[in-house]
Amino acid sequence: MRLKKTYSSRDVASLTGLSARQLQIWDASGLMSSAIPSHRTEAGGYTERRYTPIDLFELLVLADLRRRGFSVQQLHQLVRILKERFNQRLFDATGGGGSVRLLTDGQEIYARTTSGQFFNLLRTPGQPLLAIGNEGLLKELSGKVRKKKKSVKADV
Repeated sequence: MRLKKTYSSRDVASLTGLSARQLQIWDASGLMSSAIPSHRTEAGGYTERRYTPIDLFELLVLADLRRRGFSVQQLHQLVRILKERFNQRLFDATGGGGSVRLLTDGQEIYARTTSGQFFNLLRTPGQPLLAIGNEGLLKELSGKVRKKKKSVKADV
């Protein structure tokens, strides 16, 4: 995939599997706002929201977490805690080289700091966990572009 400077809502919906309505709701609720918001034109219409490559990556991660069963409320909590507790964007914690890496076991989302501390971000984000045992059960979070389904045309 070739990176663009910005992506339209249609592009983002196609690449993430999110609907245009989900993007609109997430934007309005503050979960994930577009870099260039929609605004009214002189002709009375509206321009399209535009997203940066970093916005797209973060939306890919959020869409993946949503498909794994995490609630929108949990996604809000995750983004807020990363910002308030660790001063990190979701991008930084999922591939942008930040001081925190996000991991999941499918039920919870954990942060591992560069100093080795573990935190359960959905239950006790301020309380470090004592990590013993196999980290192999945890998967690192990152964004992946969804593959488009090929349409099958019937021969006539």
